Amino acid sequence: MRVVLQRVTSSQVVVDGEVVGHIGRGLNLLVGIAATDTDAEVEWMARKCLDLRLFPAEEGDRFDRSVQDIKGEILVVSQFTLYGDCRKGRRSSFDRAAVPQVAEAMYEQFVANLRQSGLRIETGRFGAMMQVSIENDGPVTLILEREGDR
Repeated sequence: MRVVLQRVTSSQVVVDGEVVGHIGRGLNLLVGIAATDTDAEVEWMARKCLDLRLFPAEEGDRFDRSVQDIKGEILVVSQFTLYGDCRKGRRSSFDRAAVPQVAEAMYEQFVANLRQSGLRIETGRFGAMMQVSIENDGPVTLILEREGDR
């Protein structure tokens, strides 16, 4: 499982001209599911995203608080292209990405795990063409990865 995590002042996702998810201060999560991922990866990643200290307690450089501590919001967007392999040729291979049926179930489980925090969790629309607006704060961007056995 791969997540591109961005600390944001706001973020939204639009599908067919309609805003389907939007948040204020918090985290934007672009989520890719690998073919080898299991519930263990989903649970670990949800906990990691909720617990990482990425927000300052006061103005300054320190990362002292988690999204839970600041009662922030989270926008979760599925993005299978995080598993694009561009090492050969001119076209990406997505062999390591989970098939859509499996990926959607794991994505929904990830969102459910995040919702257990009680924070406001918004999402895009799985499998749709989406336009994502991200107002990165900092900028703070991390790439998180944990994969099941191949």
